[in-house]
Amino acid sequence: MWSFRVKRTKKPSKNAPRFDAFCRNFSSRRRWRNHHRRDCGVDLRRAAKEEEEEDMESGFCFGCLERRIESDFSGSLVFSRGLSVSPLPFGSSAVVQMSSSDGEPPASASASQFVLHYLPARRHACLARYIDEYTEENPQEKNNDEIVSTTSSKANKEHDNAALFDNEATEKPPLSGPVPFLKDSGRTCSGASGALGSKCSGCNYSYKYSRDRTITALAPIAYVAPCCYSGFQELASSFLSGSLEDHVLLSLCLLIEGKATGRDSVNFLNLIGVPSSGEDVFPGCLRHPNIAPVLGMLKSSDHINLVLPKTPYTLENILHYSPETLMSEWDIRFVIYQILSGLAYIHGLGITHGNISPSSIMMTKSYWSWISIFDQSSSCLVDSECTTPPNNKFGISCDVDDCACQRLYADLELSQSVDWHYEFQRWWRGELSNFEYLLILNRLAGRRWGDNTFYPVMPWVIDFGTKPEENSDAGWRDLRKSKWRLAKGDEQLDFTYSTSEIPHHVSDECLSELAVCSYKARRLPLSILRLAVRSVYEPNEYPSTMQRLYQWTPDECIPEFYFDSQIFHSIHNGMADLAIPPWASSPEEFIKMHRDALESDRVSCQIHNWIDITFGYKMSGEAAIAAKNVMLPSTGPTVPRSAGRRQLFTRPHPMRRAISKKIRYVDNGSSESQWHDNSLLSETVNLQELEEAFAFSEHARHLNPAYCFNEDSNKNIPHMEGVVNNSIKELISDIGQKYGVPHSVDLNNLLEHIEVEDESSMGYQEILLWRQKLYLSKTPSSGVGKDIFSVGCVLAELHLRRPLFDPASLAEYLKDGRLPGLLRELPFDTKVIVEACIQHESNRWPSAKTLLESPYFPATVKSSYLFISALQLLATDASRLRYLASFAKQGAFKAMGTFAAQKCAAYCLPLLVTPSSDTEAEWACIVLKELIKYLTPLALKTTILPSIQKILQTAGNSHLKVSILQDTFVREIWKRVGKDAYLETLHPLVISNLHIAPHKSSAAAAAASVLLIGSSEELGIPISVHQTVLPLIHCFGKGLCPEGIDALVRIGALLGDSFIVRHMLPLLKQVIHSCLNVSCMNKPEPVQSWSGLALVDCLVTLHGLVGFLPKDLVVKELIQDHNCLHVIILMQPNIETSVLQVAASTLLAVCQQIGPDLTAAHVLPQLKELFDELAFSQDTASRVSGSVGRGSKPSRAKIDGQAHIGSRTDLVLLLYPSFASLLGIEKLRQCCATWLLLEQFLLRCHNWKWECTGDLSRSSSENAISKRPFISQGSSSEYSPAKMLLNGVGWSVPQAQGNRGVKNSMPQRRYSRVDETPPDGHVVNSSLVHYEHWFWFPSPVISWDGPEFLARMGGLRDEIPWKIRASVIHSVRAHHGALRSLAVCQDESTVYTAGIGPGFKGTVQKWDLTRMNCLSGYYGHEEVVNDICVLSGGLMASCDGNIHVWSSRSGKVTSVFAEGSTDSAHFASPVITASGISNDQINMLNSSTLSSGILTGAFDGSLYTCMHHLEFSEKLVAGTGNGSLRFIDVSKGQKLHLWKGESVESGFPSLVSAICSSGSDGRFPKSTSASPSWIAAGLSSGHFASWRAHDGYITKVAALEANLIVSSSLDKTLRVWDMRKLICRNSSSQLAVYRGHTDGVSGFALWGQDVISISRNKIGLSSLSKSGNEEGVHRIIPQKLHVGDQGTKSPSALSSISILPFSRLFLVGTDDGYLRICC
Repeated sequence: MWSFRVKRTKKPSKNAPRFDAFCRNFSSRRRWRNHHRRDCGVDLRRAAKEEEEEDMESGFCFGCLERRIESDFSGSLVFSRGLSVSPLPFGSSAVVQMSSSDGEPPASASASQFVLHYLPARRHACLARYIDEYTEENPQEKNNDEIVSTTSSKANKEHDNAALFDNEATEKPPLSGPVPFLKDSGRTCSGASGALGSKCSGCNYSYKYSRDRTITALAPIAYVAPCCYSGFQELASSFLSGSLEDHVLLSLCLLIEGKATGRDSVNFLNLIGVPSSGEDVFPGCLRHPNIAPVLGMLKSSDHINLVLPKTPYTLENILHYSPETLMSEWDIRFVIYQILSGLAYIHGLGITHGNISPSSIMMTKSYWSWISIFDQSSSCLVDSECTTPPNNKFGISCDVDDCACQRLYADLELSQSVDWHYEFQRWWRGELSNFEYLLILNRLAGRRWGDNTFYPVMPWVIDFGTKPEENSDAGWRDLRKSKWRLAKGDEQLDFTYSTSEIPHHVSDECLSELAVCSYKARRLPLSILRLAVRSVYEPNEYPSTMQRLYQWTPDECIPEFYFDSQIFHSIHNGMADLAIPPWASSPEEFIKMHRDALESDRVSCQIHNWIDITFGYKMSGEAAIAAKNVMLPSTGPTVPRSAGRRQLFTRPHPMRRAISKKIRYVDNGSSESQWHDNSLLSETVNLQELEEAFAFSEHARHLNPAYCFNEDSNKNIPHMEGVVNNSIKELISDIGQKYGVPHSVDLNNLLEHIEVEDESSMGYQEILLWRQKLYLSKTPSSGVGKDIFSVGCVLAELHLRRPLFDPASLAEYLKDGRLPGLLRELPFDTKVIVEACIQHESNRWPSAKTLLESPYFPATVKSSYLFISALQLLATDASRLRYLASFAKQGAFKAMGTFAAQKCAAYCLPLLVTPSSDTEAEWACIVLKELIKYLTPLALKTTILPSIQKILQTAGNSHLKVSILQDTFVREIWKRVGKDAYLETLHPLVISNLHIAPHKSSAAAAAASVLLIGSSEELGIPISVHQTVLPLIHCFGKGLCPEGIDALVRIGALLGDSFIVRHMLPLLKQVIHSCLNVSCMNKPEPVQSWSGLALVDCLVTLHGLVGFLPKDLVVKELIQDHNCLHVIILMQPNIETSVLQVAASTLLAVCQQIGPDLTAAHVLPQLKELFDELAFSQDTASRVSGSVGRGSKPSRAKIDGQAHIGSRTDLVLLLYPSFASLLGIEKLRQCCATWLLLEQFLLRCHNWKWECTGDLSRSSSENAISKRPFISQGSSSEYSPAKMLLNGVGWSVPQAQGNRGVKNSMPQRRYSRVDETPPDGHVVNSSLVHYEHWFWFPSPVISWDGPEFLARMGGLRDEIPWKIRASVIHSVRAHHGALRSLAVCQDESTVYTAGIGPGFKGTVQKWDLTRMNCLSGYYGHEEVVNDICVLSGGLMASCDGNIHVWSSRSGKVTSVFAEGSTDSAHFASPVITASGISNDQINMLNSSTLSSGILTGAFDGSLYTCMHHLEFSEKLVAGTGNGSLRFIDVSKGQKLHLWKGESVESGFPSLVSAICSSGSDGRFPKSTSASPSWIAAGLSSGHFASWRAHDGYITKVAALEANLIVSSSLDKTLRVWDMRKLICRNSSSQLAVYRGHTDGVSGFALWGQDVISISRNKIGLSSLSKSGNEEGVHRIIPQKLHVGDQGTKSPSALSSISILPFSRLFLVGTDDGYLRICC
């Protein structure tokens, strides 16, 4: 291909115009461009004119722009940063925000940021006249509402005038080609392609719509006024309040609700594609939702200031920094549909955009698209002939004549637009300086002037130690290594890479915000320094010299150190100027010497290495690892970013060509290069060097994207001016109908358009038929065709992730019509659309309307667009919520289908999280309920549940939170996603609402309490204990509110006496003993307080539970054998008085319940010691003697009204009178030997004396108890508002119960009593045995260490450790032979076992764990069942070589899948790396095997060996005996793809022994991704993919996290693998290996970071969170399972294991057919 390049006589190939241009040494950029344009047939005069206009639009430098904004807005507008499209800080746009009262930027800067565009009035004369006329007519308008209404009336008046004078107005075509000139007072106003059709005053030509009507239609909400801060403040406040378009959305709500509405709703629906019948009229004053809202037009003397809201991204940002954000084909089509809808509206107005590109598409935070108009990215309002001569001919400069930047940039020859190919050629030849070329690369990488977080970067080229000399190595920096590497050292970087969870060398940007602000500290305001560097300004902490600055930072340099000496001079008091090196006499001299060093031959020969590291191929892959330049990703790949590291090149950057003399970067008055060589080939150039440079230039063609063509550049495209044929009239009629004001749109019509009848994908035939009809379609104008061409280029780029055209390929295509080869990489239907958009013949161009109606856009796209568009209006959140609720109630989600509803949910959910009123909360709840009905379970888990979590985490008593905590709402979630998802995500947050507001009752806490009570029985005892009771007990002492204690009491009452006795009382006893132990120890003060509060909560709970137990149980469990907990607490000397008071009061309540006889027999003997202690205490004696001396007589009111006891001796007052009233004074005196001392104390200190009637004493005692705040919570039915909500879960509390207490207010549900001796656990038969529910479940206290008072508040599941005891608590004979497989349902109360039945046939049994009964079974297998799997919809899959799918309810088979010889003959090619999985294409890791393993050849290759359920797509993956994977669609009963690995050298393929996918082994997906990123298969040979994982048969694989795999094998080991390193073929992908088993590991189960593995008859416990030895080896200590309390060891070999994670249990199957429940 290079032979013709050597011969001078042979002409260069026309197929390589780039190489021809590359090989010529043109004297200047303008000469090269003219040559290129001449080849393409471009009019050079027009091109020169365009170039002059381009040069003229340099705008301001950012310094002048900031000063101009300060002048125009009286210094009240805060300048954030300028926006530039050039390599230098020049532009006409800025990001601004309103200042606060103190002049500083507001705290929420992002919420109040705006974009301010300065448009020269001379180039936008029509717009300037529009503003002038409006301000003259409305000089006194003061508020935005008046302005808008005036604009509307102005537009309506214009409509009437147009209708009177131009009856044909609606039939005129859009502007096309060169437009006729408009004569206006001697000036010429010509709209080029895309110019605004306007009827200026004095103009004698009328376009389709007049100027006023068109501008009003494009900017209907704009505030039009002279430039001033008050006007800006007014428009900004209107925008932030959300009132600009609120009336449109409210009108739409009224229409949906069937109420009377105005024209706004119907007109808006017409804008977005809902057709209607009606008269053709001009567009109304409604903004199209895909047109960027122009908030204001503020005119100064020579500029028009356009104000737009600041969006976080553009489509260009998404493509450059986070292309994975548009994850699916549907997302791409939805974006294109929005762009086309906006363009159809613009074209309907008779104008075109003229510059559609990714940079002109603004993206909101919800990823909604706005087409940018009115700024310099669009030619909509540009009057290209209304210009003055350019003020500078070459380069970029400021429009302000006396600007200081003229001197700074005088030597630079950079243009406003970047042509990388041309600039690279100049740099490579030595005609462009290194500094200029690096500025160009910064611009291409998206680095932005004024943005300190992503500032332009330059290399440090000297180390400032000594003065650099060209012939000496001293003082020069090594450009082959990054500055980070030079600062940190290779050893530290290697350590960071090897030890980090995400391997990386660099943890920050090559130029961080901290470094930039430190470099510019002497010029930046102190407010920025305090925000970015340090909150406390300390000038001495900033580096004071250049050498110190270089040594201090691991970051690179900034451009200012190469051209601006002002950066050394400080504007702050106390901060000295930055000192320059001693070998420079002044900052100016240092800048010159520093720049000379950058342009030196030494640096020029090495700078390409630095480019490779900063912008090139050493940013990723193996090259980045070798260069120690792997960067830690800041966010996930699907998180959108507006800035980031962009890799420009994927191959090594060429070294700069050797030059014979230094580049003259200071040009004394001349901007032309001084090179005059006639030909590049005349020099002695190495041909290989030339070819490498050309190849590099070709590979980087994507850096010069081209999205539109020049109308004169293609002679084959005729101009369409003045052409008005029938087809054009029909087109305009359609547009007029679409954008007219209709009168017959109602709810039924709206639902009809939103309905999706079939969600299936489009076929080839439909798109081909559409392409054939395209030949007969109407032909738009050339201006419209230019926009459609751009849309086709954008669509192709969204798929290809690189531009379709660059200028050279575009010119070639326009010249000979040859389509680019990249089109072959597009999907077929996308290729058809792109080809239609970039048609070479103009008579086949489609219009935007034609494209919108094409089958390329499925019904789900159109339906979603119709639903979402209204949400993008500038309205209040309340109006949006009302619209959502109204539309959802009318069946919108049902009509659009599950897929479209899922897409719409992403736009709805942010509005639902924080409603501001009860009405809004009701609307939000309606929307949530409708989404839960119609979304798929996976969509609910990934989108709805996270939003509900945010709602439950909000503080306060939100009405929405209370609605979510209702039983009916939660049960609907259970029904749709299962109880496991609820328990994992929502249940802990329900509990958190019971301790976030201590000692304060709230509606949310009451609802949470009722929900926990109502759900406990259905969840079952094991889950209720571990997920509700224990977390609530963990909250004791940490702010648990009364409703939390109420929940514990009522759960105990609901589940019965045995539950209270076996589970709750032991836990409460342990809490009490733990608290008492803390009180006896020298613990910190907070721990002592927590323990005291925990005792109070525990006693109150205990008091409530006692009310539900019979007397004999109370005595047995709480009192007898001197174990009365209350007395034990009262006997503690160091207990707080508040705890003593509660203990005494609850003891009295217990005694009243059991009666005087049992009290006298069991309680009083234990109180004797306490009474003796109180009688002889010094405090008692002193108070008695003191009272006698003073003769004081305390009043009775003091006793009746007391709330707290003052000291320990006051226990006498609480206990003695009450027991006297209960037992009688004589019996009390008989049991208390010190009764005389105690009664004397009561008489003298409290004026208490026993009276025979006992009424007063009894009344005082009861009153004292009732006055205890804690006791009232536990003993009275009035203490908790939760009881008022019991009707919500099916219980009713009769009003007549009133104050009868907790026991009587709770319906009793008794179970049969627990036998003293548990039944024999070994049940042989499977007949129904009537045991109490969960009779086998042991008390959790045996594996619980009590509360941790230093633990974090909350008590979530992950905070409570699971202590595995390896004890069998129950066993049942499940099968006659070995139990081969286990499958647990998500409710953890149903389990399926697969094993060997009679006749060695496989059987599957369904077991109810609540009573350990076999409910049903499936007996359709002829062979042994080796695997079972729980599917959705009540289906089960079992495998015996064939796969049987059957109903778990009826046991009837629904389908059988078998692998035949014809199936196994058609294999798809294997893949090398993991890839994404979709419903259409499912890939797996390459499962090639290297050697045969155990069982090879012994299993038929056509039989299935194992299964794995892909929940995300409802597919089943089955492994086969020949190492392949079969994908099965169970719902359709179809076998899908078959993937086969490479053959094994031995000839015997390995069977697939285990399968897993990312996220499949977690109980809830941690990622919002719709599909796992990989599927892994373990083989019997011990292999994963192409590497050997084990030395034996792989028995199981499981996905621990998104990137981690755990595998077990018969080689006696467990291993952990990092998928990220496996994909990169990293040999160190093994993170850990676990050894210790003496036999092969037959399986394992995961719970968090813990692993339970089984090997023969032993289990091994290991934690993945603990570190191993130096070699990464961890030790497993195996142990045998113990049967019962006798400690008998189970001799049976273990064959399978499964965990019940929420019940804290695990199941094992044995070789002799037993199913054992273990803890």
